[in-house]
Amino acid sequence: MAAAIQRLFPEAKFGVGPVIENGFYYDIDIGRTITEEDLKEISKQMKKLVSGNPTFEREELSMDEAIKLFEDLGQTYKVELLQDLKEKGTTSLSEEEQQDLGNVESVSIYKTGAFTDLCRGPHVEKASDIGPWKLTKFSGAYWRGDQNNPQMQRIYGVCFATQEELDDYLTMMDEAEKRDHRKLGAELDLFTFSPIVGSGLPMFTPRGTMMRDLLKDFVWELMKPYGYERVTIPHIAKCDLYKTSGHWDKFEDDLFHVSSKKTDDQFVLKPMNCPHHTQIYASKPRSYRDLPVRYSEVTMVYRDENTGQLQGLSRVRSITQDDAHVFCRKDQVAEEVMGMYRIIEGFYKAFDMPLEVHLSVRDPKAPEKYLGGDEVWKMAEGVLADVMKEVGIDAKPEEGEAAFYGPKLDFVAKDAIGRQWQLATIQVDFNLPERFELEYTNTEGEKERPVMIHRAILGSVERFLSILIEHYAGAFPAWLAPVQVQVVPVADRHNAFSDTLRDDLLAQGIRAEVDDATESVGKKIRKAELRKVPYMVVVGDKESSGEPLTVRVRGEVDQQSLEKQALIDLVQQAIADRS
Repeated sequence: MAAAIQRLFPEAKFGVGPVIENGFYYDIDIGRTITEEDLKEISKQMKKLVSGNPTFEREELSMDEAIKLFEDLGQTYKVELLQDLKEKGTTSLSEEEQQDLGNVESVSIYKTGAFTDLCRGPHVEKASDIGPWKLTKFSGAYWRGDQNNPQMQRIYGVCFATQEELDDYLTMMDEAEKRDHRKLGAELDLFTFSPIVGSGLPMFTPRGTMMRDLLKDFVWELMKPYGYERVTIPHIAKCDLYKTSGHWDKFEDDLFHVSSKKTDDQFVLKPMNCPHHTQIYASKPRSYRDLPVRYSEVTMVYRDENTGQLQGLSRVRSITQDDAHVFCRKDQVAEEVMGMYRIIEGFYKAFDMPLEVHLSVRDPKAPEKYLGGDEVWKMAEGVLADVMKEVGIDAKPEEGEAAFYGPKLDFVAKDAIGRQWQLATIQVDFNLPERFELEYTNTEGEKERPVMIHRAILGSVERFLSILIEHYAGAFPAWLAPVQVQVVPVADRHNAFSDTLRDDLLAQGIRAEVDDATESVGKKIRKAELRKVPYMVVVGDKESSGEPLTVRVRGEVDQQSLEKQALIDLVQQAIADRS
C-alpha cells in the first residue's frame, strides 16, 4: 500500500504502519486530505504492483546508516522515530511505533521494487504470497497521537488467506456499522461526551448509569459467595507508590500528573488499583490463618491516551475497572484461580458469549522485560496451566503476552456477529508482594511472602458496555434494559390509569415508564420501538375499564392479552432468568 501511495504521490511522507487487532493501517502525509477517489486509485495501483509479483528484500542497517538513508529520502517522520530510538530507547516509542523499528543497535528495512520502507518485519517473500485484501476506510490522525503535531491521513485495510474469509469479514463489518455503540448509545440515551469536559471522558445518563450499576451488581452477586470484601481507595497517589510497584518505569508517559501548591510531593491520578490494595493488606500484621484476603473494588483509573486513539467507550481516559486482588499462600493459588474462573464462566454465560482462554506467558527470549526470577515464573505459569487442565480447557501458551509482573489467563469472548474481544483476566503475581515487602506469619512462625492474584471479570465497564450495546444491537435482555415496560396511553384520559399501572409495576421491582406526551399513539409506539424496550403496554378505554392489558413483546409480531398479574409474572420471570 505504501509503495502504491508513493507512486501516486511521490512527495508523500510516511509515519507508522502497524498491524492492529483488525488488519493494519498506515499514517501518511500527502499535504492534503485523502478522498474516496484517492482510495480507489491506491487500490488500483496496489493491484498493478501485485500483478508484477515483486519480492520483499530485507536489509539490516546500523542506526546511523538508517537515519542517513531516511534523511536522504526526505522521510522526516521516520528520522524522528529513529532519533528517539537512538537517544531514548524503546520506552520512548508506542507499541505501534515499535512495530516499525528493531532495537537500538540495528534496524531493518524492506525494499519492494523502487520503494524502501522501515519495518521490523518479517514480511512475505513475494507479492504472490499475499492473500485477498481490501482498503476499508481512512481518517485523520495526529502524528504520534499529539494534537500539537501535524495531522496525517490514516488508511486502514485488511488481508486474509482466502476470499471467503475476506467476504465473511466484510459482511461482519457491515453489520457492526449498524450496531455502532456510539450511534446506538446516543439513540438510547445512555452516555454523552462534552468538549468542555474533555476527550475520552464519557458521562453516563440515568439510563446508562442504571446499566452500569446492574453490571456491577451482577459481578458482586457472583463474587460474594467466594468471600470477597469491598474496599475503597483514593483517586490519586504519590509517585512513590508506582515507582515501588514498577509501573512508573513502564508507564510514566501514560500517567496524568497532579501538582500541589501546598506540598512538594508529586502525585498522579491512579492508572491502576493494585498498588493501593497492597497497602491495605500491609496495614496490619497477617497470619497464615487470615489468608486468603480478598479485596474487591469497582473504581475509576485514568490513562493519558493519545487523542487519535480515543474511540467512543472502546478507548477512553477514565476507565472504570471491576478490580479484585487476592493475597494468599502458595498452596491456595490453584483454588483461588478456580473460583475466579467459575465467576467468569457464570458471568459470560448470562450474555451468551462463548469464551476462549489463552495462557499468556513471558517471552523466553526477552527476560529483561519482566520482573522476578525464573523459578517464580515457572511456578505461576504451571498453576494456571494446571487449573485449565482441571476444567478441561486446552489453553495454548501465548509467548510474550504476559504482564510484566506475572503470567495470566486471558478470556476472549465472541459476540453475536462473531467478533472476538479480550475481556476478563486472571493474573498470578509473585513480584508486587516482593517489591512492597508484603508478609504473613506462616505455620512455623516465620515471615513469608503472600502470592497476589489480580482478576477482572468484565475489565473496563466502559469498554464492556460498548461491546454489549453492539452485541445486542441495543435490544438488551429484560434484566439489563434501563426501561423494562413502556406504558403507552392512547389519549390523555388514559393517563391516570397508566400512572397507576406504572406504580404497581415499580412496586414489584419492574422498571416502568409512562409516555404521556401529547402525541399520537403510533408515534409513542414507534418511540418505544426505537428505544428497544422489551415490553410495551398500550392503554385505551378497554384497558382503563378493567379489561386485560394489550401487551407488545419486543421481537414478536402478535400482541398478547394479559391480566396485570400475568404481565408482572412474565417480566419477573425474564428478569430472574436474565433473559
